[in-house]
Amino acid sequence: MTLLYLLEMMAVHTAVRSSLQYAGKQAAKDTCITQMLMPSKVERDVVYAIGETRMERSIIAGGSSGMDCSASRMSVRTGLGTLNAEYQVKIPVPVFGIRPVKCRETMKIKAWSGYEKEGLSDMGNDTVYVTENGLVYHKDYHCSYLDLSIRMTHMGTVSDLRNESGGRYYPCEHCMKGNAGTIYITNFGDRYHSSLSCSGLKRTIYAIPVSEAAGKGACSKCGR
Repeated sequence: MTLLYLLEMMAVHTAVRSSLQYAGKQAAKDTCITQMLMPSKVERDVVYAIGETRMERSIIAGGSSGMDCSASRMSVRTGLGTLNAEYQVKIPVPVFGIRPVKCRETMKIKAWSGYEKEGLSDMGNDTVYVTENGLVYHKDYHCSYLDLSIRMTHMGTVSDLRNESGGRYYPCEHCMKGNAGTIYITNFGDRYHSSLSCSGLKRTIYAIPVSEAAGKGACSKCGR
């Protein structure tokens, strides 16, 4: 049951990420005309991209009405914005007192400023994706290097596990207090976590024009 729930939770996470990408592209174009970001429109775009029927059948608490994008903002002065999609997932365990798990997906966007004139290179219009401290940019939003690839394991085996870089896993400073039977790790991280809602399992992805990724190299997997 726990494994099936984790897989379903990861599927929901992926769907919300994809829908936020769609909503971000729409918002970047809309703000070029309206000069303002409307969280209600972002919310509708997210629900549309996921599918209202799918959301009603999912583990998202409240279904399609359980998605909250009210914290989305954009600066008129800089054209930079942040899209926030917050939701809760239901715990499929009939135990009194267990509340839904709060989840949040975030994406940074920049207002669309139009196409370049004909005859000029349109390379600068291509959208790429970067993380806050990343050294490379990604052309594919679903690149495995951007995906945290959360997996569940047992505390007793963590000393034998290695990440994709060959490094060991160490306890998260935020959520690991005492011993935990079940822990969560990622393929490219170096920490193990006792809670799926830990901030260490979150990642902010910025959608920017490739022309603004100067100084960053292309991802070896998706940047070719």
